[in-house]
Amino acid sequence: IISDPSKLAELVENIDVSIDITSLMTELEVIEAKIGKLGPINLAAVEEYKIESERKDYLDRQNDELVSALETLNEAIKKINQSTKARFKETFDSINDYIRELFPKLFGGGEAYMQLSGNDLLEAGVVLMAKPPGKRNSTIQALSGGEKALAAITLVFAIFKLNPSPFCILDEVDAPLDDANVERFCNLLDSISEKTQTKFMIITHHALTMSRMDRLFGITMAERGVSQIVSVDLKRAEEIGAVA
Repeated sequence: IISDPSKLAELVENIDVSIDITSLMTELEVIEAKIGKLGPINLAAVEEYKIESERKDYLDRQNDELVSALETLNEAIKKINQSTKARFKETFDSINDYIRELFPKLFGGGEAYMQLSGNDLLEAGVVLMAKPPGKRNSTIQALSGGEKALAAITLVFAIFKLNPSPFCILDEVDAPLDDANVERFCNLLDSISEKTQTKFMIITHHALTMSRMDRLFGITMAERGVSQIVSVDLKRAEEIGAVA
């Protein structure tokens, strides 16, 4: 409603005479239909928008914190993997050097080394390649029983030399070995014992191995069902025999 006649006259003068009343009515109906679809006016919409907007801001902050934490975690994993690969490679190379040193001593010649079965240091397998004197280079699966035992002893002692412990228990590792290999095995034990403070405890039935030990502990059964421990200090016995 226009109360000012001058404004009404001005409005009438500015009306475009080419306007089609029918098209205007059609456009008005379309607009009214769209307004009708909006439904009743929600007077609480402003307050609801404020609440939901605050919640969205809160969730956005949480999402940003999670993304930042994930990036930090990925960076930490990357650094750990790099450090682990470096330490693994260093340890792998050191053990490999010890294997190359010990294998000829146990076999009387030949050579052995470890190699990786993949490119990724964290997922690759380790294969022990061995070439006893007079044989082709192959994995330890192709060796005889005694040769497998010596190759395994080589690997164990190579790891042991890298990180020796106060005690080492060997359970019948000399069982598949002949006298010559047992002699080399005992020589290697003597060599390691001289350079470290490790005490070796060997369970064996081989007379040659027993003769090379400092002290023997045996289990005997003087009476049926009654076990008795017998101890012999070979070093002390040798000293007494030398004095006598």
